[in-house]
Amino acid sequence: MDTKCAIVTGAARGIGLATTDLFLEMGWRVAMLDRDAEELNKVAAERENVTPLIRDVSNPQDVDGMVRDTLAWSGRIDALVNNAGVAEFGPVQDCTFEMWRRVMETNLDGVFLCTQAAADALKETKGAIVNIASISGLRASTLRVAYGTSKAAVIQLTKQHAAELGEYGIRVNCVAPGPVKTKLSIAVHSPEIIAAYHDAIPLNRYGSERELAEVICFLASEKASYVTGQVVAVDGGFESTGVGLPALRS
Repeated sequence: MDTKCAIVTGAARGIGLATTDLFLEMGWRVAMLDRDAEELNKVAAERENVTPLIRDVSNPQDVDGMVRDTLAWSGRIDALVNNAGVAEFGPVQDCTFEMWRRVMETNLDGVFLCTQAAADALKETKGAIVNIASISGLRASTLRVAYGTSKAAVIQLTKQHAAELGEYGIRVNCVAPGPVKTKLSIAVHSPEIIAAYHDAIPLNRYGSERELAEVICFLASEKASYVTGQVVAVDGGFESTGVGLPALRS
């Protein structure tokens, strides 16, 4: 019970899995949550000091179970990483209400529900919450009416929770990833899309899952003990430059 414990949602792959691995390197235990039972059980079986939680963050009963099971396993919760998310892209006029709700219930409702459920346990440890938004929550883009809006709301929710939970010693921060090299992005981004992103990013490349995990785990750790209510864009400078950079380069 003296070993710190983090809950990481959306932990079966990508940024969530990279964050899990870095917490383990730091000597923490990790409750790995995902609704993809097959993949979660597979990756959890390959790791020590983890417990797989097959839950859906948009379901209040599942979220309550997440906290209950984590406390039964570890006895404490020191960090909550709200990483679970879905992305459905398309033109505004093609975004049905059903699509809108699918995105919102995971990306926004899930963050609200998990934070609310874990708050009492985090008060005991004066723990930390790290929400994963997106660069699409900071700057508008095409085809992202539901996704971008959900992530902008996560940014505001981060600030609300930081303001209200700070008196209990709970820090709440947000990471906004830019383009990240994942199996999905490699599969769906054409060479033209990749080249366009590289032109618009000052560091001229995609980020890695590990680079995102480094910032997430820093914000969850005592090294960030006086940091709360902040939004950190981990994006190679993408958000800071805006339009015009490719033209200036040429």
